[in-house]
Amino acid sequence: MKIFITGVAGFLGSHLADLMISEGHTVAGNDNMIGGYTDNVPQNVEFHQVDCCDLENMTKAMEGCDIVYHTAATAYEGLSVFSPVLVTRNIFEASVTTITAAIRNKVKRIVYCSSMARYGHHDEMPYKEAYECRPQDPYGIAKKAGEDVLKNLCETHGVEYVIAVPHNIVGPRQKYDDPFRNVMSIMLNRMLQGKQPIIYGDGEQQRCFSYIDDCLYCLNALAFQDNVVGEVINIGPDEEPITINELAEACANETGLNLDPIHHKDRPKEVKLAVCSSDKARDLLGYSTATNMRQSVKKTAEYIRTRGTKKFQYHLPLEIINDQTPDTWKKKLI
Repeated sequence: MKIFITGVAGFLGSHLADLMISEGHTVAGNDNMIGGYTDNVPQNVEFHQVDCCDLENMTKAMEGCDIVYHTAATAYEGLSVFSPVLVTRNIFEASVTTITAAIRNKVKRIVYCSSMARYGHHDEMPYKEAYECRPQDPYGIAKKAGEDVLKNLCETHGVEYVIAVPHNIVGPRQKYDDPFRNVMSIMLNRMLQGKQPIIYGDGEQQRCFSYIDDCLYCLNALAFQDNVVGEVINIGPDEEPITINELAEACANETGLNLDPIHHKDRPKEVKLAVCSSDKARDLLGYSTATNMRQSVKKTAEYIRTRGTKKFQYHLPLEIINDQTPDTWKKKLI
């Protein structure tokens, strides 16, 4: 088949492209290079440097494709409170345009990568797919709105769809010089430069981290299995929830830099406890976790060491600056 991957220069998209090529598929994809690296793009990919919001060029780029994976996103949950125009345009408008271009090309199936931000806050964890969606920030709201448009248009025009909910994926190729997202990579990039990790609030926010290889075979199955059509499926582990404080400790153990973290005030709208259930993925996709959190830290650190540490690039504008905006971003402290 011919597979199209949005965000193919990004972390998830480039790994997915490698997998699809290894499976014998032809792969095309696009990226606007906001969050990716040029050398992430596999050599055999038909690459289009096109923004997802460009309908005519996206339609042309998808010609002849059978499956579309929509992995592209400005996945800036915290930043979306302060740069809502930028973030939501590259979530909602980008999603609607991608879906429209795919339907124009009569693709068989769209795999839409959503976010655990769709769930917001619930008292009972881990979060299950049947839970009511209560997104807390513009990023999560835009992701959920994209899901709703996907369902509406695909059901109207006879295109199969699946909604994947990957969460906190880590590993090689993740952008680690970005001060606005990717907490593990931010910590490791700083600590490998001899700098203390930065933590927002008390550090008791709880998450699970998914190593990239543990997610790929699930995403592969979502394009081809019949039993997943129309489903929402969490992708990632639920066995090892850790706090951000514990993550900082694991990064310190890996880097050998046991410095006390620098604490800044809580970021607005950040969900304190967010862990998703993997039960549905186990049932439908045979999901299991092969790489634990500490192994994930080690492999991510090895990638940064090999590529070389970098200064953080404040490459996105702050649209709202007030006393709620983190000093780390206003004053470029990361």
